[in-house]
Amino acid sequence: MSVYSYSAATPAGKEVSLEDYKGKVLVIANTASQCGLTPQYGDLQKLYDRYQEQGLVILGFPCNQFGAQEPGSSEEAASFCQLNYGVKFPVFSKIDVNGDHTHPLFTYLKEQQPGDSGNSDIQWNFTKFLVNKSGEVVARFEPKEAPEVMTGAIEQLL
Repeated sequence: MSVYSYSAATPAGKEVSLEDYKGKVLVIANTASQCGLTPQYGDLQKLYDRYQEQGLVILGFPCNQFGAQEPGSSEEAASFCQLNYGVKFPVFSKIDVNGDHTHPLFTYLKEQQPGDSGNSDIQWNFTKFLVNKSGEVVARFEPKEAPEVMTGAIEQLL
């Protein structure tokens, strides 16, 4: 099993198989547009700009589970990050990352990289999972870790 076993909906409702990203290095993050960490959208975009040609893809998943910091629709979330942070990487529909309605992809990500606390739950917006070209989840970066700290790990995988 790998991340390629999963799919996710775009804000327009189209299902996209993560198999479309086979052979790429992925950063998968839960995001929010009204969070103190929201500027990480810009930092993620910088990584995408820097490494996209070499095979990096960043996948954003808006989530309203932490402080109701993603209150709008999926379309509003995608539009916000494009307008305010110039985001060009794929942003999917809003999902849950914890609880009874956790998106299956995030259930899998948390099983593969449970995090340091011993509790695999996502603690806040902008938890970032790094996935190698074979679809294996190789690292988890917690919300307060800036996207730049992933640079060395991304370069090793590319």
